[in-house]
Amino acid sequence: MLEVNGVKKVYEGKSRTVEAVRNLTFTLQEGEFACLVGPSGSGKTTLLKIMSGLLDPTEGEVLLNGKKVDGPPPGMAIVFQEYGRSLFPWMSVRDNVELPLKQKKVAAARRKELVDESIAAVGLADVHSAYPWQLSGGMQQRVAIARAIAYEPQVLLMDEPFAAVDAQTRADLEDLVRDLWHRFQVTTLFVTHDIDESVYLGQRVIVLSSSPTVIRDDVAIDLPDERNQLHTRSSPRFAELRARVFEQIHRPKEETPGAVDPHAPAVIGQN
Repeated sequence: MLEVNGVKKVYEGKSRTVEAVRNLTFTLQEGEFACLVGPSGSGKTTLLKIMSGLLDPTEGEVLLNGKKVDGPPPGMAIVFQEYGRSLFPWMSVRDNVELPLKQKKVAAARRKELVDESIAAVGLADVHSAYPWQLSGGMQQRVAIARAIAYEPQVLLMDEPFAAVDAQTRADLEDLVRDLWHRFQVTTLFVTHDIDESVYLGQRVIVLSSSPTVIRDDVAIDLPDERNQLHTRSSPRFAELRARVFEQIHRPKEETPGAVDPHAPAVIGQN
C-alpha cells in the first residue's frame, strides 16, 4: 500500500546544513496499523510531511499503490497534533467534517451519509451543530479524526495527535482509534514519541534513531488484537515489548550501523 524507499532529507541553510533524515526504507501493507516512534527531534514530522507530499525529499521516494507521491495524494488523510489550528472555528462540527468532501466533489447525498457515519463513529452525534471553540480539546481532536475518516482515505497518517490532551482523554482516544481501525480497516501510520502508546496501539513499531534519522528496529507487536488499557498494559508481554523499544531508542548512536532491512522479520524477545 505505502512504500518509503531510501528517503533522505537535508535542509540547506546560509550558515549550516542539517541532515534531518539520513536513510529510511519501510513498507506498510494494506489494512496495517503501524506506529513510528523516536526521540524528540528525530525527524518524525519531517518524514510525515514527505510521505504526505507536503515536502520533497532530498533523495529517495514514497509510493502509494505503486504511484510516486509528488504532492498531496487524494487517497491519504492526515490528523495533526494541533487540532485547534486544523479546525475552522467559525464552522460547525458538521461543516468542518464535510469541507474536504466538498473539495473532493462528493455528491450531496453521499456527503451527508459519510458525515453522519463518521461523526457518530467518534461519539459526537449529539454535538454536530456545535463549534470547535465550544468543545474540549479531546472532542476537537475527535472532530479532526471524523473529518479524516469521512474522506475515505486509503492511508491515514496521524502526527502525535494526542500529545496535547490529558492522560485520561488520551487513553479514551487511543481506544477510539483502535476501534475505528477495526471498523474501517484503513492503513494507518501513527507517529508518537510515547513508547507505551506505540506498543499499545500498533501491530508493529518502527523505531527511529536520533537525527540524522535511520531505522533502529522494526518490532512486531504480538499482543492480542483485543486490547484494553488495564489488562494489556499490565501484561508481562507488554512490559517486554516496551523494554525492547525503550532500549533501541536509548541505545548510543554509534551502535546503530544503518537502517534495518524492512523485509527482515523482527525477532521478538531478544535484546
